[in-house]
Formats: sequence, structure tokens, C-alpha cells
Amino acid sequence: MKKSLWITLGVVLLLVGVFVWYKFFFVFGEGVKSGYLNYAIKKGYVFKTYEGKLIQEGFGKGKTGTITSYEFEFSVSDPEVFKQLELNSGKTFDLHYKEYNGSLPWRGNTRYVVDKIT
Repeated sequence: MKKSLWITLGVVLLLVGVFVWYKFFFVFGEGVKSGYLNYAIKKGYVFKTYEGKLIQEGFGKGKTGTITSYEFEFSVSDPEVFKQLELNSGKTFDLHYKEYNGSLPWRGNTRYVVDKIT
């Protein structure tokens, strides 16, 4: 009886570990977004994280022939990258990001984490 309990407990802990890894640490996608930096801020109650918004222009689901904007909200992992963004608000940037399946409070408010400026 004890042996089967330990095996069951081990399997459950293994499954929980795999789920946590997949949800919060598995990089689902990587890419580059380009646009105008709308803002870069440091905010949070307990964990102070770096957040930002990029405005992308293009043709979209608006009236025919009009330019619509897409907003890309992101978190920043590196303080040096944040300093560059903060000092150059309103300029055009190409940001390399990683997309996770979930967000962690100390990593930022979004699933998208910018790790460098290209």
C-alpha cells in the first residue's frame, strides 16, 4: 500500500511539474515586432516590472483604404533594454520578444517578454 501511494504521489508531482514548466517557462513563440513606442513604464505593487506598448501601423479591418493601428503590449526582462526604451519614447523600434503560455508576477503583466532591441 505504501509503495503504490509513493508512486502515485511521484506521478502527480511529475505531472504538476510538467504543467508548470509548459505554462510558465516553455517559449511558445519568438519574433520581432516593429512600430512606434507609445510608452515604457515601471509599475507594480509587490513586483516592480517593466511594461511597454508599441503602436504598429498598417492596413486592417477599418474602412477601406484607411490606416489602422495595432497595439502590442509587452513586458521587458532586461533593465538595460528598458533604459533604452524609456529614453527614446515615440521613436521607431524593432523589438525581439518571446511569447510564453502564461505570465508570472515577477516577469511582467503580459505573455510577451521583450529581451532585446534589434
